Amino acid sequence: MDSGEKIRELVKALQRIIVGKDEAILLILTALVAGGHALLEDVPGVGKTLLAKSLAALIAGKFQRVQCTPDLLPTDITGTNIWNPQTGAFQFMPGPVFAHVLLADEINRATPRTQSALLEVMEENQVTVDGVSRPVPSPFFTIATQNPVEYQGTFPLPEAQLDRFTLSFSLGYPSAAEELQMLQRQREGTLQQEVTPCITTEEVLQLRQRSREVEVSQAVAAYIVNLVRATREDNEINLGVSPRGTVALQRSAQALALLRSALDPQRQSLYVLPDDVKFLAPYVLGHRIIPSGRRSRRAIIDRLLHTVPVP
Repeated sequence: MDSGEKIRELVKALQRIIVGKDEAILLILTALVAGGHALLEDVPGVGKTLLAKSLAALIAGKFQRVQCTPDLLPTDITGTNIWNPQTGAFQFMPGPVFAHVLLADEINRATPRTQSALLEVMEENQVTVDGVSRPVPSPFFTIATQNPVEYQGTFPLPEAQLDRFTLSFSLGYPSAAEELQMLQRQREGTLQQEVTPCITTEEVLQLRQRSREVEVSQAVAAYIVNLVRATREDNEINLGVSPRGTVALQRSAQALALLRSALDPQRQSLYVLPDDVKFLAPYVLGHRIIPSGRRSRRAIIDRLLHTVPVP
């Protein structure tokens, strides 16, 4: 089975589980293939946990979930050394980050100290406890969630941590037809169906390598740079996108081009198009800017997409 067939099988499997969220599925797979992490800003009960758990099962990976609370300690995430009286020595007990897919639920309810413990593993794919660094499984993919409505008792993520997330988006409420379909599945007992892996973690790593080989023309690369630099020079933005955001936008566009080439029979050539960049810009750049006024981040990015010349 070639990479295109693997991608199509993975997408179809997720579409059978997550009803009517084709764009969210494409975005979460883009973050996975790009080698980044995703932040889901959404209200409770729209399927975020189901999406993360199903994705882990479909790639035959280990899934772990952390419910972030103010009393959560850094060692509750990374793991800690525990004295073993039988061996007469300390034994390392790994934390939930030792997984392929980690769901950090309501990450903004954890204290800054605990949030920073997740920072190293997201960036370095390793944890350091008592001076000893231990690698986490590969691929390692973090899906963090936060409620955009409830802010009482929360610790907003600083810009440095928001910058670590490749994409940020929301699932949103289902349509009336999709919600009716969910009720039908519940009556039939097929809402929680058995998930069979359709791709391995090794094949995910191969897809990541394949995405890095997707061609980016000089004109498209310049378009990415011009978009990012426009955020730093705009009067409605106090803080523009960092160079890390520039790299994230290119890598995400490469991953999206790989996915779209497998899903769209009309797209033959494997290279990044300006439309790929335009589609991803709100999700890659939006959470990386700080507006100076009341205009939303999405509205500002959409305006820049209309003003920056497209190659």
